[in-house]
Amino acid sequence: MKFSLFVHMERWDETVSHRQLFEDLTELTLMAEAGGFSTVWIGEHHAMEYTISPSPMPLLAYLAARTTRIHLGAGTIIAPFWHPLRVAGECALLDVISNGRMEVGLARGAYQVEFDRMAGGMPASEGGQALREMVPVVKALWQGDYAHDGDIWKFPTSTSVPKPVRTPPMWIAARDPDSHNFAVKHGCNVMVTPLMKGDEEVLDLKNKFEAALANNPEVPRPQLMVLRHTHVHAEDDPDGWKVGAAAINRFYRTFDAWFGNKQTPANGFLPPSPEEKFAERPEFALESIRKNTMIGTPAEVITRLRHYQELGVDEFSFWCDNSLPHEEKKKSLKLFIEQVVPGFRGTLKQG
Repeated sequence: MKFSLFVHMERWDETVSHRQLFEDLTELTLMAEAGGFSTVWIGEHHAMEYTISPSPMPLLAYLAARTTRIHLGAGTIIAPFWHPLRVAGECALLDVISNGRMEVGLARGAYQVEFDRMAGGMPASEGGQALREMVPVVKALWQGDYAHDGDIWKFPTSTSVPKPVRTPPMWIAARDPDSHNFAVKHGCNVMVTPLMKGDEEVLDLKNKFEAALANNPEVPRPQLMVLRHTHVHAEDDPDGWKVGAAAINRFYRTFDAWFGNKQTPANGFLPPSPEEKFAERPEFALESIRKNTMIGTPAEVITRLRHYQELGVDEFSFWCDNSLPHEEKKKSLKLFIEQVVPGFRGTLKQG
């Protein structure tokens, strides 16, 4: 099993500058590369301070120049907000810049608040149509001349300029059986996140992936990645888990505020939904967050990851967006690198 870092600049108030957040993200990436991580993943979000990334491309291009081995993952590009020629060309350019280290994830998008601003109010639930049309088009453009006459995009004979050094691995963010099946059928790797659900959700998502493999026996087995909020605390700090659980609770209450799309953001900020809203939602209790997300001592985390490995998970992505200050994130990542990763050295694969 290989490890990757999933990271954004996240800003919870105006006391930390965007420049400082950029430097913090860079530091975490350099730590991850030195620690043997395979990939750094940066997503796409618009007009929201708590996950800052209007495009993963400039950040990844900068990181390409600061690193030598780690792969640079766009995780994920929101298909309805892009044209296939831009996706193909920008991904190929990043692959050239990084000398073959680009990986691209594609998703349909989730926040209606973003679709209201980026796609003319199109329902977010309709984003899957763009994803399904885009995947084969981008792959064709990387190969050579291609003309497209689709439901969403139409363009005459074109190609990706530049061409990638190697064809970037393509990942699909999947949850329902249809999205798993689509990804596998088109030879794409699959990235899943159980969010606040426990390991029974990891098993369910893995079973959907396995069903998709069975439906497409002619396709070589793609990779399966699990993305989890992760916080590692020291063995001699028995209450250390509470720091991570409270921070992840805040993160998801903020997610709820943005996802609900019922308030107008103020200068890119929305306050977290109030705790009392979730009084009847057991998954928001700190003990539940401790159990369901990847929180624990190094030994506890190793045990969980061994289970994932036995399930057939190829990559575990350390999701460090959690509302904690940078120094706390560094402490957690350092413990993971120094005390968790060595337990998997024999099984680590560089992508």
